[in-house]
Amino acid sequence: MDPRVIEQYATRIEADLEKNILPFWMRHAVDRRRGGFVGALSDDLVVSPAPSRGALLSSRILWTYAAAHRRRPDPALLDMARHAYADLMETFADRDHGGFIWSVDDAGRPLERRKQVYGQAFAIYALTEYHRATGERAPLEAAIAVFRLLEQHARDRRHGGYFEAYAGDWSPIADMRLSAVDMNEPKSQNTHLHVMEAYSNLMRVWPDPVLREAQTALLEVMLTRIVDARTWHLGLFFSETWDLRSDRFSFGHDIEASWLLWEAAEVLGDPAMAARMRPAILRIAEVTLAEGLDADGAVFNEGGPAGLTSTDKEWWPQAEAVVGFLNAFQLTLDERFLAAALKCWDFIDAKLIDHRHGEWIRGVTRDGAVLPGHPKISFWKCPYHNGRACMEASVRLRALT
Repeated sequence: MDPRVIEQYATRIEADLEKNILPFWMRHAVDRRRGGFVGALSDDLVVSPAPSRGALLSSRILWTYAAAHRRRPDPALLDMARHAYADLMETFADRDHGGFIWSVDDAGRPLERRKQVYGQAFAIYALTEYHRATGERAPLEAAIAVFRLLEQHARDRRHGGYFEAYAGDWSPIADMRLSAVDMNEPKSQNTHLHVMEAYSNLMRVWPDPVLREAQTALLEVMLTRIVDARTWHLGLFFSETWDLRSDRFSFGHDIEASWLLWEAAEVLGDPAMAARMRPAILRIAEVTLAEGLDADGAVFNEGGPAGLTSTDKEWWPQAEAVVGFLNAFQLTLDERFLAAALKCWDFIDAKLIDHRHGEWIRGVTRDGAVLPGHPKISFWKCPYHNGRACMEASVRLRALT
């Protein structure tokens, strides 16, 4: 492919990060009246009442702006990261039992004190990145403390992996669902993927032997329990003993896992693990390319043994597909992957970037209609997927030129 074309895509992607995503959240997300961040913002920029806001949003904003500042030092980016760090530590940190509570009400009072392991993972990820951006020791110490809590309470020493959730005091809890649309099962692909992602980031600055052992064991679980070598999809929900509880799969999580698994293997620095990981993650990318892409370049939401089960095209699978396909191209030099990444970006630019109000919308149906009723800022809608995709993609594309 013409290097000039690749350079043009890198420039477009960087422009979306620097002129759209990052300014949007600084302008609209900060709650200047009550502190923290707004709980919900509509596509046309109306702040709307939200029953709760979560540590997850603060963690993801913290990671995004810390990573952006580390990439391009800027006092405004650092101020946003500091605001998110203060909110995470002052509003969500559990001083009695450690870790971070799940949510607060609109006045900042604790609402759900549960310890969702997925949420703890994002706290580790964000606190580590803030340490990397600032050099401050306190965020790293906080990340290490959460890591130790997960290893103490959430790790399944008998069957491997991590359990989903606990009560505020880390005691067992009956309803372990991450959200209302998830199955109430003790283990999930989603939680393991993001614990792995968090441990990778922590290992970059704290290569402790205990962390290294935990990450090695987690990669083994990902390869042998969660990745299905018959289909090269990732299972979604599992019993305690790793019986698969759902036959559906998420194309977005599949392609996201393909590059995060490779990142984890690289950070771990174990040649034997990397040798096992490389063919697996390339098979995952191949299957996503073959089964998960529409003719317009977008990734479908979900499939199952009988075919597609959701043809919607949400923002985060497209962001992860750009990076995942670029990663596969860098490993193989197979231009099908590069073409898929660039075509997916064209879809994002045409259908998901809100060129009028800013940021990206939540998603569209297969025929291009905007998915109704989804705020631009919410408990789940954040700048982490698209912000990270822009950072990763621009660096990877420029490396190619």
